[in-house]
Amino acid sequence: MKHGVSAFLVAIAVGGVASILLPFLVSGYVDGNRQSASPSYVTSGKCSASQMSFLAGAKEYFGIYPASVRQPIAFPHKIHVKNGMPCETCHAGVDEGQQAAIPGAAVCMTCHQVIATNKPEIKKLASYYRKGEEVPWRRVYWFYPSAHVDFWHGPHIRAGVECQSCHGDMRKETVAVRKAGLNMGFCVNCHRSRHVSTDCTTCHY
Repeated sequence: MKHGVSAFLVAIAVGGVASILLPFLVSGYVDGNRQSASPSYVTSGKCSASQMSFLAGAKEYFGIYPASVRQPIAFPHKIHVKNGMPCETCHAGVDEGQQAAIPGAAVCMTCHQVIATNKPEIKKLASYYRKGEEVPWRRVYWFYPSAHVDFWHGPHIRAGVECQSCHGDMRKETVAVRKAGLNMGFCVNCHRSRHVSTDCTTCHY
């Protein structure tokens, strides 16, 4: 009888551990193609001890994102906005498609061949340009692949949603930081306030 009870308790313990670990393991089975656009600290999309740490799995499972990302160049958004540059100047196509594009170094150097050339950050930009390299910007806003979110900027812009609703007031920001949580509650509340569909397929694939 004692052996039977002991075996039963061991089975419960093992089952409990499995139920805790399973979501982290399962969360690794995602589409590797979609994963490639995410920054280096996002899980690889494959479940193996060498490619996915427990910490990375935990962050993905609980939807934990970094509030700030260290960029190779401290791009001063507020200076460009103050000088009258609309968001679409650099983030071309944001009002039409899915992604908010980022200009290449050559586009930036169109102005900075002669403007603020002595600034340390502009010197970094010029160095990338001379070497024929693009600035390796890191994503600030993104979703883990396991969230299965298919977000498009265009429909939101055309519906009159201000950039600052999700990105904060860029007139006061230097390097972009993750201002809004952009979790399920944030998005659903916004959709409801604007009387927009909250059907799962509206945002998820």
